[in-house]
Amino acid sequence: MAKKVLILSGSPRKGGNSDTLCDQFMRGAQEAGNDVEKIFVAGKNIGYCRACYYCKNHEGKCSIKDDMAEVLEKMLAADVIVLSSPVYFYSISAQLKAVIDRTVARWLEFKDKEFYYIMTAAEDTDTVMDCTLECFRGLAECLEGSVEKGGIYGKGVYEKGEILAHPAMQEAYEMGKSIKSI
Repeated sequence: MAKKVLILSGSPRKGGNSDTLCDQFMRGAQEAGNDVEKIFVAGKNIGYCRACYYCKNHEGKCSIKDDMAEVLEKMLAADVIVLSSPVYFYSISAQLKAVIDRTVARWLEFKDKEFYYIMTAAEDTDTVMDCTLECFRGLAECLEGSVEKGGIYGKGVYEKGEILAHPAMQEAYEMGKSIKSI
């Protein structure tokens, strides 16, 4: 049976470097026979968590009425979650951070997810993605049974399209293709 793969593209630039790597990952995962959906997070109306804990007393429903309820349902239904972001000041994009924070409404319902991480950065240093990676791992660490399966590191790319000549393009495709059915 095909796995349900959900890609959360946290780039604010549609067709930007990290978003392009998401497309490559998606192509590989689809060719491997999986059911794949990519959500361009910046294209959704997702507010930030207000820590009101309305969700705690309302069966995981958030007081904010926006697109996050739909995204959260898809995250819960997925077997595989791909988190993708450009590196901004050594961390993740605000768009993806809002999604991660809003999982608080139903975080105890997440079970046994496989996680993949896609990151791009203008710098090409050994440590440029450390903080970003830790943000991704922080979410997975809080979700029961989560397993980190791999990461794509597109370093040294800034201008839109620079990723096209980078080895990460093939790596993203191959990593997506490596997802085996259940």
